[in-house]
Amino acid sequence: MASGSKHAAETAAELMKAMTRLRARLRAESAPDEMPSWTWSQLMTLGRIIEEEPTTVSELAHAEHVRRQSMAETVASLRAQGLITSAPDPEDGRKTLISATEEGRSLLGRIPGAREEWLSLAIGKALSPDEQQTLLKAASIMNQLADSEA
Repeated sequence: MASGSKHAAETAAELMKAMTRLRARLRAESAPDEMPSWTWSQLMTLGRIIEEEPTTVSELAHAEHVRRQSMAETVASLRAQGLITSAPDPEDGRKTLISATEEGRSLLGRIPGAREEWLSLAIGKALSPDEQQTLLKAASIMNQLADSEA
């Protein structure tokens, strides 16, 4: 394996471990009565729906980099729990447009708040200003990777 690709593989492995651990910690830091019934993918999808509504299952699947069938299952779960609604597209009756309900908006407003509060406190307490700046750059790079077509 070439040195560059070995370094990339090591970086990928460490990044995956760190993201998995941070995601687990963020779940643990959610409001205790909120999280048990919501998966990470459901919350991410609900957030995307709120951000881009109205939207379709296909658009959501493309944006979240998952198969349409997987997204359809997530959307069905959100619908069954009363967090989203769907209606025929007035311009193309073959499409179904998805929007968040007030309950969905309220839920998404509560959970990230608890997570962000913990993360903000942890960043402020555990990291130097230089490390905080590095982390901000890393977040930008991670978003770039998420949007990559590679």
